[in-house]
Amino acid sequence: MDPDYEKRLLRQHNGPMTMSPYGSPNLSPVISPNKKIYGDRFIPTRTSACWHINFDLLQDNTAQTPTTTRKAKDANSDSAKDGLAYSCLLKNELLSAGIEDLKEVQVEERKVLYPKETRNLFRYHTPRRCADGCDYSPYSLSPVGSKSQKLLRSPRKAVRKISKIPFKVLDAPELQDDFYLNLVDWSSQNVLSVGLGTSVYLWSACTSQVTRLCDLSTDGDTVTSVSWSERQGSQVAVGTHKGYVQIWDVAVNKKLTTLEGHGARVGALAWNGDVLSSGSRDRLILQRDVRTPSIVPERKLAGHKQEVCGLKWSPDHQHLASGGNDNKLFVWNLTNTGPVQTYTDHQAAVKAIAWSPHQHGLLASGGGTADRCVRFWNTLTGQPLQCVDTGSQVCNLAWSKHSNELVSTHGYSQNQILLWKYPSLVQIAKLTGHSYRVLYLAMSPDGEAIVTGAGDETLRFWNVFSKTRSTKESKSVLNLFTRIR
Repeated sequence: MDPDYEKRLLRQHNGPMTMSPYGSPNLSPVISPNKKIYGDRFIPTRTSACWHINFDLLQDNTAQTPTTTRKAKDANSDSAKDGLAYSCLLKNELLSAGIEDLKEVQVEERKVLYPKETRNLFRYHTPRRCADGCDYSPYSLSPVGSKSQKLLRSPRKAVRKISKIPFKVLDAPELQDDFYLNLVDWSSQNVLSVGLGTSVYLWSACTSQVTRLCDLSTDGDTVTSVSWSERQGSQVAVGTHKGYVQIWDVAVNKKLTTLEGHGARVGALAWNGDVLSSGSRDRLILQRDVRTPSIVPERKLAGHKQEVCGLKWSPDHQHLASGGNDNKLFVWNLTNTGPVQTYTDHQAAVKAIAWSPHQHGLLASGGGTADRCVRFWNTLTGQPLQCVDTGSQVCNLAWSKHSNELVSTHGYSQNQILLWKYPSLVQIAKLTGHSYRVLYLAMSPDGEAIVTGAGDETLRFWNVFSKTRSTKESKSVLNLFTRIR
């Protein structure tokens, strides 16, 4: 080797800078003495059992692909929830996302699964451990970290399923297709009364036995309304086309009394203890004590200009709401003979009336074909609250006994049954099956089922309300802690 070349080579090797043998010997870069110099070899940190493979997962939150749209539609299915839990589990184990509860992901799924934080693939420092250090504990027997264990243990809200088909269908021949009548009611003793033509029939929900209570054909009369007494579960009031109100005791199958006073058909009945209110086509509302109808004078409530087609007492038995074919909704009290509140916002007949059992003074009402709206009123202040256009004639309303929900039945033109969430007025379910207007509605004594009647001469039973909110978790193959092998 050339001695001069050997001297230059040794001088470069032992100098202040270490250069690659492939570098040019003519280059002499100036290096700051305070700058730390790294080598060209990277050795990744492997001090943790959990590898942090932190890829950048930034995505556009505003982009709506067909896949995400389809996932949003199927969010309530069990397979979609299992897929979400599995995805979160992978994010925890591979990306250290730190997801502990599925509720957070369901509220803001994209922000949790695709965080905006920029992450590097390689790091020069050891990742921080959690406060308790259990994610990296060498003594853990679980194949997943503590965050994933909490995720698997997190309670999952049970999916509420409402059947779209009735669980029972009964034939009801001669069930009239008349908007102004009320021919179906369900007693506290689980007996359904139905007015069919000139007769009233009783159907026991316990035994499915059918009996005929009365027949008005001998008097040349027909049934226009039926209503069970809440206090006396065996007493039922029957309104007739000629304006009579008959009180029957079902236990002994005997007529107790006949109340007169109306000059036209009685289409609406409402009990308040032993006091029975009846609304007629003669535009009057009569209140009478059925125990002493000949002794205690009747109270006449005059206010409607056309037929009275809806009557409902408030849960506290202090106020009576009445709706008429004059498009008006009145609220009466126990002392005055005139209405204490008048609502005139409806543009059609008001038959559908329901008091909320959950909020004092909250009243819901529905209008006919020209109105199609369900309106909510605060009877404590007399102010309107909300209004929703249902798109069809509103025939009946009923509140759930256990949750802040209500069901509405409709006529022209969709003949449907709608379940609403209050106060958001989100439509929970839509039930169809009747081919005619769903004019009649009654609720079971346990508050879980409803029965609807229509001019197609059928009675259909639906499970729409939940008696109690279930705390049972939905089954999932991903929940490893519910099985012992």
